[in-house]
Amino acid sequence: MTPAPERVAVTCGIYGPSDADEMTRLLAEVFSRRDPPALAVGLTFPEFEGMVRLFCPRAGDEGLTIVARAAATGELVGALLSEDSASWPPDGFDRLSAKFDPIFDILGQLDTEYRGGRTPPPGECLHLFLLGVAERFAGQGVARQLVTACIENGVRNGYRVAVTEATNTTSQHIFRRLGFVERVRRSYREHRFDGREFFASIAVHGGPILMDKQLAPEAP
Repeated sequence: MTPAPERVAVTCGIYGPSDADEMTRLLAEVFSRRDPPALAVGLTFPEFEGMVRLFCPRAGDEGLTIVARAAATGELVGALLSEDSASWPPDGFDRLSAKFDPIFDILGQLDTEYRGGRTPPPGECLHLFLLGVAERFAGQGVARQLVTACIENGVRNGYRVAVTEATNTTSQHIFRRLGFVERVRRSYREHRFDGREFFASIAVHGGPILMDKQLAPEAP
């Protein structure tokens, strides 16, 4: 039997501009190589890297994104790109590869149904957007620590609810264990975009789930 990997000690902190290059590379590598929707539509590392980089200025301004570094070496081992749900798409978002369109469509359906026509005001809803851990540090609790640190930071900043779109069974399991509740689900098998079944190859993964967690009592 292969022994379990030794858990790495990590420190989690709020993203700063000096983290941009490392975080961009890490998230692009994780999602272009391991995320089912990205694999299904054929997104490449450079394409995903370009998308993540658009969010870096906002991450620095909002102070909601969390990075994890190995305590012994300082190496970036994980990141959770987060934002205020009231934020608009960053400049350049409309110029991303058309390969993203089916992904944005299925995730947009989750968001539309969840919101029910209501737009949250700034400072109310924390959006946990992209969660990634370097492959050789996977399975060591880094993702859980990132989500926990992100939630704690959100509470300190006055957010009342956290929301995420979990696109695979691993992330869905992590968020459930941390108290997130399923609200809306879509099916990869049944989804169509421009009449095409972009996600038929990943039907075994079920589909993306929008999940949320109350961080403060709901307003009367």
